[in-house]
Amino acid sequence: MQIYLDNSATTACSKTAADLTARLMTEDFGNPSSMHLKGVEAENYVKKAAADIAATLRCKDKEIVFTSGGTESNNLAILGSALANRRSGKHIITTAIEHPSVKNAVLFLEEQGFEVSWLSVNADGEISLQELSETLRDDTILVSVMMMNNEIGSLQPVAEAGRMIHERNPQTIFHVDAVQAYGKFHIIPKRMDIDLLSVSGHKIHGPKGVGFLYIKEKTKIRPVVFGGGQQRNMRSGTINAPGIAGMGVAAQEMYENLDANVDSMYELKEYFSKKLSELEQVSVNGKTGRDSAPHIVSAAFPGVRSEVLLHALEDKGIYVSAGSACASHHPSDSNTLAAIGLDKQHQESTLRFSFSVHTTKEELDAVAETLSELLPVLRKYRRR
Repeated sequence: MQIYLDNSATTACSKTAADLTARLMTEDFGNPSSMHLKGVEAENYVKKAAADIAATLRCKDKEIVFTSGGTESNNLAILGSALANRRSGKHIITTAIEHPSVKNAVLFLEEQGFEVSWLSVNADGEISLQELSETLRDDTILVSVMMMNNEIGSLQPVAEAGRMIHERNPQTIFHVDAVQAYGKFHIIPKRMDIDLLSVSGHKIHGPKGVGFLYIKEKTKIRPVVFGGGQQRNMRSGTINAPGIAGMGVAAQEMYENLDANVDSMYELKEYFSKKLSELEQVSVNGKTGRDSAPHIVSAAFPGVRSEVLLHALEDKGIYVSAGSACASHHPSDSNTLAAIGLDKQHQESTLRFSFSVHTTKEELDAVAETLSELLPVLRKYRRR
């Protein structure tokens, strides 16, 4: 039996989404920008996906710009808004635990002369609204805060942050990386004072290579990809109609039974966190209740390097992660684990287990049992 617990890295594409994606690749394969019937057919699929996704956010269809995924969405949000607003100021605020696609985009801007303030987090990976308030300035043009951390599942008070930011300066743009949060929560950008919101399709049982950026109407942002002027000149390039159609279906499916699915994942999280805590010398990182991500459990296994334990579990047909998939070749180099105060031993022994709507309690029991068998053996051979 194979047990897949790396859903924060990617999810299995739902059959409905996969079938529709395949149909647009083999039958309704027209270019949405073409004026003939095949092009119009493809364009209609794109329009439907935009409408379906907009419905989940209670926003306008035209506020959805399709991208190649979360990384591009984050880059467009950060680079596009910073470049469009640099005459108003060059101060940017973000957090110490952002995804590399945010962190590295901000570091690039810092090289170009922008000033960056990095918000700290507590032991649970949460920012302080007081620190945010003290860091905001009249020349702050952009604040970027991840809604749900991809490594330990911490949640940020984005609605409160958005309100605070816009009360201080209505022109400051508030960007939220919601790649892990979309499909797990009801997110209404206008009610939460969010100007830009990034999402990726393959985190919600859609196809890979597609995502979107919500851009609130009248938000000042410029494109960073230039070409034929597709998507109202905001993101040029041939529109990925197959991926977009599949993502639209996946979004619908995620939100049809959202509350029940999330309740189920929270129950599994609390159950599995307790199982892990009962193992010798094992500690769970971050919170495990409903004030955290429903699908992410991060735990440290001192005495065993994370890569060693990961491959030992893999040999048993269990698939987990040693950190962010975007930094998979350097699993111990985690800004998040360092930011929450873990010592090196705990950082280097941390694994992430992430669920989907298909995860079962029986699978988690099997993982806990396997860990109880592996850990004593592996600790005997730890490097001195």
